[in-house]
Amino acid sequence: MIYQYEAADMSGKLQPLSKYEGDVLLIVNTASKCGFTPQLDGLEKLYERYQGQGFHILGFPCNQFGNQDPGSNEEINEFCQLNYGVTFPMFAKVDVNGKDAHPLFQYLSKEAPGLLGSKTIKWNFTKFLVDRNGNVIERFSPQTTPDEIETAVKRLL
Repeated sequence: MIYQYEAADMSGKLQPLSKYEGDVLLIVNTASKCGFTPQLDGLEKLYERYQGQGFHILGFPCNQFGNQDPGSNEEINEFCQLNYGVTFPMFAKVDVNGKDAHPLFQYLSKEAPGLLGSKTIKWNFTKFLVDRNGNVIERFSPQTTPDEIETAVKRLL
């Protein structure tokens, strides 16, 4: 279960993921300068639609793919709010692959492997859907839009 993990928010304060216990989560590694960045708009709309039903999106900026999120946490947060109206929780920048990968992403990758069983996250905007019990249900590719995920989210709500 993901509740054993914690992550720093944009101000650097550690947040236990146990605070989301009982909720459906969509955990996404984001980037501000990526071809998929406009998905932030769709993610925000999905969040607005279902947050009242116990649904949260957790955004984790990552600069491991093509140097597409080089800014500070403050700059990233401001960009997401000003350009896409993001109100869902955004966390401090993390690595999602390699020896310095955040433990949460190590866990997510193990629980929901990608194509051909790959545990590596291939690009920005890989999405992990987590049920109300903290179980990782599905991994979605960067190309999968928030609209395409909506049915899976509704099924868990």
